[in-house]
Amino acid sequence: MTATAPTHPGFAAARQVADALLFEGYVLYPYRASAAKNRLRWQFGVLVPPGWGADSGEHDFQSTQVLMEPRRGATLFVRLRFLHVRRRTVQRLRPDGRFETVPALELEDRVLTPWDEGVEEQVEVAVPAEELAGAGRSLPFDRPAREETEAVHDADGRTVGRLVHRRERVTGLLRLSADPLAGPYAAVRLTARVENTGGLPPGGPAARREDVLPRSLVAAHLLLGLDAGAFLSAADPPEWAREAAAQCENLHTWPVLAGPSGGADVVLSSPIVVEDHPAVAPESPGALYDATEIDEILALRTAALTDEEKRQARGTDARAAAVIDLADSMPPEVLERLHGAVRSLREVSAADRAAEADRPGTGSAPGAPSAPDTLSAPDTPWWDPAADRGVDPVRDRVLVDGRPVGAGSRVLLRPGPRRTDAQDLFLHGRSARVEAVLHDVDGGVHLAVTVEGDPGTDLRREQGRFWYFQPDEVAPLEDA
Repeated sequence: MTATAPTHPGFAAARQVADALLFEGYVLYPYRASAAKNRLRWQFGVLVPPGWGADSGEHDFQSTQVLMEPRRGATLFVRLRFLHVRRRTVQRLRPDGRFETVPALELEDRVLTPWDEGVEEQVEVAVPAEELAGAGRSLPFDRPAREETEAVHDADGRTVGRLVHRRERVTGLLRLSADPLAGPYAAVRLTARVENTGGLPPGGPAARREDVLPRSLVAAHLLLGLDAGAFLSAADPPEWAREAAAQCENLHTWPVLAGPSGGADVVLSSPIVVEDHPAVAPESPGALYDATEIDEILALRTAALTDEEKRQARGTDARAAAVIDLADSMPPEVLERLHGAVRSLREVSAADRAAEADRPGTGSAPGAPSAPDTLSAPDTPWWDPAADRGVDPVRDRVLVDGRPVGAGSRVLLRPGPRRTDAQDLFLHGRSARVEAVLHDVDGGVHLAVTVEGDPGTDLRREQGRFWYFQPDEVAPLEDA
């Protein structure tokens, strides 16, 4: 088992999403080192050295458990990816030929300032799946400390300073093991654990976070691949594997099926919860690094930065400079595509039209002309609820456990791991009242609810701000 093992071909298809997770929040708008929100970075998947951060919410390990069905002779491929923080110091060349550290170095096209860069690191391994039984395998890895210098030249090519890049030593351990499941199925539970085994900086457990980060694994995540066999979805496993999947313990990371929809030979396990087969929107023109912000907003705001702000951004980081250049060179037709896209529309069936005709208050008057086949008014935008007369959020009903549920119904909230975020889980077991039954353009049904006992219910109802659950995430209750 070596770090130079061959790679799984499916990793390339998952690379774009993995990169988006690796650099999530790497540099934030307005992409300047001097911006306040760029002074607190590296928020996801930070594995700190053991002995630090007991009260920080950060950890020295992450552990993935996922079910897989390897065929005879299958090989498991693993790729660990993380950022190694590289601290940049700016130095100016003095007339006597010596370099001195300065807070900034002004150039014609950019302003260079101190900055923490992220250098991508990866550890790859391939091991026969049958060799993971019992104690499994362990792979230690070591990234030594190093210092590099980069000359800085002015517009005329003269050396005016240099950048000093320093990296601290980072060491870690990747543990892999597999345990067979009881029963007739040839499935096993794979455990992949990543540990930071490095030492603390001067100051020990009381060291500042900014001094610990260069010794940490930042945005750590795993790609797992099988060359023969399949993984089982952790969010939506087959019925026979639901109990075993529920017993998988994932600590500080979450595994999903990756690559094209329908495939099951690659898993992405990351500190950010995403759905199975995540994908970057094809309309996205490039990485903007700004967490959950919207590409269109960022592109417009970035293009509106002043020339001085753009100079500062270009001097902050090569990735920040690329964002500035992207926004400045984006043609109108590309920007227009960022405004939104409809992936699919729900087809209106004859049954839908019949139900619309039977709904009280919406039928045609005697002698009136028949309604057109489409349910959308000619001049009404598709996203306006009034565009589809076949739905009525107040009067529509949906069957839940054989009972009709609609506005005014009481329900018990029981969100599960599928499609649920962490905040929804706090509402598990609470009773709620349905305010509306909503349909999205993909044909999905959603229940807008207010939680009983919530002191802000009246305000939420007045502002139209509700909690949203799907029918299989609630259970009907008797109305008061």
